[in-house]
Amino acid sequence: MKVLLIGANGQLGSDLKKVFAGAGDEVVALTHAQMDVCNAERIAAVVAEVQPQVVLNTAAFHKVEECEKKPELAFQVNGSAAMNLAQVCQRASATLVHFSTDYVFGGYTRNTPLEETDRPAPLNAYGVSKLAGEYLIASNTDRYFVLRVCGLYGIAGSSGKGGNFVENMLKKALAGEAVRVVEDQVLTPTYTVDLAKAVRQLIQTGEFGLYHLSSEGQCSWYEFTRHIFECAGVRASLTGCKTGDFPSAVKRPAYSVLSKAKLRRAGLSIPSWQDALPRYLEERAQRESTAAPSA
Repeated sequence: MKVLLIGANGQLGSDLKKVFAGAGDEVVALTHAQMDVCNAERIAAVVAEVQPQVVLNTAAFHKVEECEKKPELAFQVNGSAAMNLAQVCQRASATLVHFSTDYVFGGYTRNTPLEETDRPAPLNAYGVSKLAGEYLIASNTDRYFVLRVCGLYGIAGSSGKGGNFVENMLKKALAGEAVRVVEDQVLTPTYTVDLAKAVRQLIQTGEFGLYHLSSEGQCSWYEFTRHIFECAGVRASLTGCKTGDFPSAVKRPAYSVLSKAKLRRAGLSIPSWQDALPRYLEERAQRESTAAPSA
């Protein structure tokens, strides 16, 4: 496939580039600096020049606290820009792959995995803006995959968030800090390498539409942190706490586990979060040993 990747240096974008290129696809990779998704003319010009079969869009305004302060920008990046991409892809007969979020849910009590057919109920500006993007894409192209993801972590880290959750927890523990993590938010942490592989497989089915795509299983942030320390062999002072112990202007879902039943019906699967974490830590160790100066 000929693939245009937007956001190639991000956490997910880095692994998408590695997976697709490793499978033999021709990947034209653009960073956020090279491709402003809010510039409709730029989008149209690039797609016309590259002539991709698939456009992978990882661009998003995902700082949830900032989205509350700047809802107009959130809707511009997560909504209007997604619509522009959809329109350009439709005209070019290209498939658009766009990443949404578990944060489109959260506005009601739930303790069973959420299906694609469940009614969205976002709690914050970020979730509302991402949901708007989903609707705008579906209204402007019939060649799309909208993929709701959850709890991403990868080697590239999250540039907009100062590192991913795993790295932040390990940094605190190794610095000797006491670590407090919420135990009343349940989700599914997802390794971006596994996600990228599943994305490519899903595209090849040609079964367009909305999908939930995250690792299998569920845990609280506290349980995930405990597993991080166990797998990394790190001793830490870890205690659980409640969401209310960290006052925030942003309301977050208490339960946002995504069902992968539709993915399985398409004949695909994705590893569990417990299986993924040791592989991430192994990749992390390999990167560090490669980067270390030789004696």
